[in-house]
Amino acid sequence: MMKNEPQTIFQPDTRPLKLTFLIFTGSSIMCLASAIDPLRAANRIAGARLFDWSIVSADGGAPVTTAGLPVAVEGRLDPAANSDVIVVIGGFGARFQASSTLVAALRRAAGAARAIGGVEAGTWLLGRAGLLQGRAATTHWEDLEDFAVAFPECDVRPDRYVIDGPVFTAGGASPVFDLMLHLIRTRLGMAVALDVASVFIYDQARAATDAQPLVSLGRLDGYDPRLAQAIRLMEAHVERPLTVAAIARRAGVTARTLEKVFATAVGETPGAYYLRLRLNAARRLVLDTSEPMTDIAARTGFSSAAAFSRAFSAAFGKAPSRMRAG
Repeated sequence: MMKNEPQTIFQPDTRPLKLTFLIFTGSSIMCLASAIDPLRAANRIAGARLFDWSIVSADGGAPVTTAGLPVAVEGRLDPAANSDVIVVIGGFGARFQASSTLVAALRRAAGAARAIGGVEAGTWLLGRAGLLQGRAATTHWEDLEDFAVAFPECDVRPDRYVIDGPVFTAGGASPVFDLMLHLIRTRLGMAVALDVASVFIYDQARAATDAQPLVSLGRLDGYDPRLAQAIRLMEAHVERPLTVAAIARRAGVTARTLEKVFATAVGETPGAYYLRLRLNAARRLVLDTSEPMTDIAARTGFSSAAAFSRAFSAAFGKAPSRMRAG
């Protein structure tokens, strides 16, 4: 881990901070933009280059984002390069890209840096490098359960972002934007942070410790709290689905009222929405993990693998085994 637990980067300091962003193929371009653009805006507002950064990849090649756009990099990760902060950004498949060479390079780079961070699936690389032992951390909500199993020595939290000493982690694009605003605010003051948020017309309405939701409701909570509460209940009970009547009762409405709320706001019944939410969770497990179909069926609330396969095929046009093979 970082030598002698260096002083946190999240404190008042107007000296330039040098960051190295290590990005992998399969990353979201929104994660990269949300990590870098607030820093660019802060430099512009401050009238000085208070944040300096470089973008690298594991092999020096241009990683391709999920949008199909390649990212220009300055080369491969150099553990000997002078950098205050290493930020690892990963997406689909990043957990499987931790070669022994990369893990060793990441450990060396972390040992020389003041801080190291993981964004979305980039946290998996930190874990593979042994940088999360005894630390609190988060990753994207889709991976939280598998991540906790893979790294039992880590205090895995469902928070939007987590800062634990010199290690910070964020669950995705919006949380890392929040995290960078926090970095700007603690180093340069609230006025600069507010100006940066204004550049992007960004309204930070969540705290770091707010749980990552399966369904990002945005400001829907304010428009109809009954709908928000019902969806939160559904996502909290994917493995053991509740009946629509039970959801309505917990939301403080009748089943009929809940049907009307969903019809107006979502355009489908609560039952249809609930099934779609569970099947979307199942599709992510089919595509992004090697879990047996029977386990995926159980994790998403289906009574049997056969029932799961029928519902999956009806929703997506092919059986889960065929989708995984393709």
